[in-house]
Amino acid sequence: AAFSAGKGISALIGPSGSGKTTIIRMIAGLEAPDAGEIRFGETVLSDADRGVFLPPHKRRIGLVFQDGALLPHLSVRSNLLYGRWFLPNSEKRIMPEAVIDVLGIKHLLHRMPGTLSGGERQRVAIGRALLASPRLLLMDEPLASLDDARKAEILPFIERMRDEFAIPILYVSHAMDEVARLANQVVRLDAGRVVASGAPTDVLSPGALARQSDRFDAVSILRAELSEHMPDYGVSVLNHPAGVLIVPALVGEIGKRFRVAIPANSVTIAIGRISQVSVRTMLAGRITRIECDDGPFALLSIALAGGDVLKAYLTRLAVDTLALDVGDDVQALIKSTTIDERAISREREGYSP
Repeated sequence: AAFSAGKGISALIGPSGSGKTTIIRMIAGLEAPDAGEIRFGETVLSDADRGVFLPPHKRRIGLVFQDGALLPHLSVRSNLLYGRWFLPNSEKRIMPEAVIDVLGIKHLLHRMPGTLSGGERQRVAIGRALLASPRLLLMDEPLASLDDARKAEILPFIERMRDEFAIPILYVSHAMDEVARLANQVVRLDAGRVVASGAPTDVLSPGALARQSDRFDAVSILRAELSEHMPDYGVSVLNHPAGVLIVPALVGEIGKRFRVAIPANSVTIAIGRISQVSVRTMLAGRITRIECDDGPFALLSIALAGGDVLKAYLTRLAVDTLALDVGDDVQALIKSTTIDERAISREREGYSP
């Protein structure tokens, strides 16, 4: 499982048992690899051939797991400062006030862990890891135990953390909406091996017809500019070279650029002029590839103006009924209700997909 990860968030994805958590544990020093080398910058964390294994406490790596594992007898403030107590002053690069502000937890400082919600506990756990001034932060499905409302609450805090503390983050998740929103690099694992690595636009958008059960994870990432807020309807309008996208209301200034994850199985294909239809998002494109096998589905690649490629899962029946072929000009219809606002994020310099 060979890969390199740089600044920002690098996400590890793949089915259960593919090796994501094992890799995290080996990087942290909680397990020793049987072979190979793990290196952070110029520091060799482990090298099985040379018998090198740096103990976990010397690696300066922060860990955040599904369960924040806060110390129940300590207040939030004491939990936050726990790892910091063991650092010499010269290594305390991250200040408590900055972390408390970014994570929005000032009002929680005097509370005890047992009184916190799941989202609050995770924010405190993230803060504790940051205040140990790690060189690298490992996050193993940190939102998996939270409901959708708590996930929506904490995602913006993770974005702010990513952008303001300049710590590389390795992030494990099964949730493609989280990965599409947060990551600037994605590593896909299967059976302990890296099968794809690169920008989210390349790795999340399937290059080949997936297994039938995997089609729900396939997304395309489109980049568009915010052009209008429509508060009376609770939506915002994004301009894309191929058309407009109507999405759940966003927070942002007109003219700012966003990236939007579009599930491949939420795209409908139409030919010719479309009228009297409820779908508001229609993008013009040209089919560049149709892939089928003996199963019920087909995967279409649609080149959009501006360079983005939109993937669409259809039935083979639909492809044959419409007589779709490579080179056809089509309209891609996307219901706004299928666009998850948790998978829409501001494009920031240095983190674009």
